Amino acid sequence: MDNRRPELTKRQKELARARKAQEKADRRAQRNRERSERGDGAGDPAEDPDIAGIVPGPQPPLEE
Repeated sequence: MDNRRPELTKRQKELARARKAQEKADRRAQRNRERSERGDGAGDPAEDPDIAGIVPGPQPPLEE
C-alpha cells in the first residue's frame, strides 16, 4: 500500500467495490432473464407420479 497517498488507494478500493457490485447485479439480472425465458421448469408438484392417488388424512384399513 502506498502510505503517501491514502486517498488514492481508498478511491481504488471504492471503484473496485462498485465494479464488483455492478457485476453481481448484472449476473442476478441475467439469471432472472434466463429463468423467465425458461419458464417454471419445476412443473406442478401435484402431478408427481410417485404420490398420484394418495389421499391425505387417515387411511382406510387394509382388507385381507
